[in-house]
Amino acid sequence: MTTTHPSPGSGGTGPGPGGPAVDVRGLRKSYGAKRAVDGIDLRVERGEIFAVLGPNGAGKTTTVEILEGFRHRDAGEVRVLGEDPQTAGRAWRSRLGVVLQDSRDQAELTVAELVRHFATFYPRPRDPDEVIDAVGLREKARTRTRQLSGGQRRRLDVALGIVGRPELLFLDEPTTGFDPQARRSFWALVRSLREDGTTILLTTHYLDEAAHLADRAAVVRAGRVVALDAPDRLGGPAARRPVVRWLDGGVRRSERTDSPTALVASLAARLAGPDGEVPGLEVARPTLEDVYLELIGEPAAGAGPAPAAPTRPAPTDARTPDGPRAVVPEEARP
Repeated sequence: MTTTHPSPGSGGTGPGPGGPAVDVRGLRKSYGAKRAVDGIDLRVERGEIFAVLGPNGAGKTTTVEILEGFRHRDAGEVRVLGEDPQTAGRAWRSRLGVVLQDSRDQAELTVAELVRHFATFYPRPRDPDEVIDAVGLREKARTRTRQLSGGQRRRLDVALGIVGRPELLFLDEPTTGFDPQARRSFWALVRSLREDGTTILLTTHYLDEAAHLADRAAVVRAGRVVALDAPDRLGGPAARRPVVRWLDGGVRRSERTDSPTALVASLAARLAGPDGEVPGLEVARPTLEDVYLELIGEPAAGAGPAPAAPTRPAPTDARTPDGPRAVVPEEARP
């Protein structure tokens, strides 16, 4: 996890609460001849949970790193909390919380010691004990971080991300490695943060996570946004039409229709056997996974579970000191 913070005692004096939390227009970024981000437009409103979805290599990680101020863009306009991440200073950074997928703590510090240490970097931190309670680590407060389980470490990551009272929290694959119960508990925590006014930008490979948490979601493919809407409206009405499947002379057929009842009645009149059943009849409404796979250009039939999320390395131009995962301004380094 990387948490951005200013030097101790610095003030947070950025633009006020008006306008969107994130406003991106025509964003482009290339690595050599490869264009990773190809004209992305995004607008994230304050107080919403916004999910960014897409296959590996789609450009979502590069986009988020530009928003976090870790990478420079080649072209386009970007405003995060009213400022350009490329030129914003430490006061702006104190308003962000960043939780990366892969992290390493100061292994010999206890949970309480580490959260309190991070709190000293912010002008108006949350109470560390309240944060520890909020992420469900009260019983582990005196445990050294190296002794935590994977799920407990992710909770600690979030504690370090929210202790600075960020206006905007970036969550990258936050529930990787969680069991189902831990995921549900974490989702409740994320929703409570939103209720407190925190804007959350979530990247996840778990579509059910996006469906449960996000107010809106963007699907990114080949460096472009191919769909942006509430999770249950992605792809538009056409993508949500029911699909009727049946066997006709042993050949599998399917049709997407707005009138599945009428189609089934027609099939029954033509194909029903002595038992009155249409061979192989199925009627299904596309799931979010079906719509997502269609949007990214992959067939839904026979699709397996979401691929394991890759480890996200520290950005090459992030200012990351040895040891802690904190990205700090030069003045805050020991």
